[in-house]
Amino acid sequence: MTTLTAAVDLPPVPRSVPAARHALRELLAAWDAPQDRDDAALLVTELVSNVVDHVAGEAVIRLELEYSDGWLRVAVVDGSAVRPVVRELDTGRPRGRGMLLVQLVADRWGAEDHEGGKRVWFDLGPPAA
Repeated sequence: MTTLTAAVDLPPVPRSVPAARHALRELLAAWDAPQDRDDAALLVTELVSNVVDHVAGEAVIRLELEYSDGWLRVAVVDGSAVRPVVRELDTGRPRGRGMLLVQLVADRWGAEDHEGGKRVWFDLGPPAA
């Protein structure tokens, strides 16, 4: 079993969202990972956007990817200890649905403490045969 990993550091600014998406897509193509690239790109967009929207200061966003045994894990690390919240749909609130999307699309997801901040991750398993 081969494990492939990569990490990319990005500033917490809006242009980091498409940069993270691009890096993810390029790595999945290079690794020949069978996961749906649109699903993975949607989820990484949500996680990186959350950091850009909610974490102030000079924090660095670290995008971490690991592909092993047919599973893809994508994590976003930032300097804030505030964990994301899955909110119910509310037609009166046009934003705040990102983590619900992560919960619905990912096979698994979670958040953990990491060096004074947090790591939010999701897993996408191998496509069903």
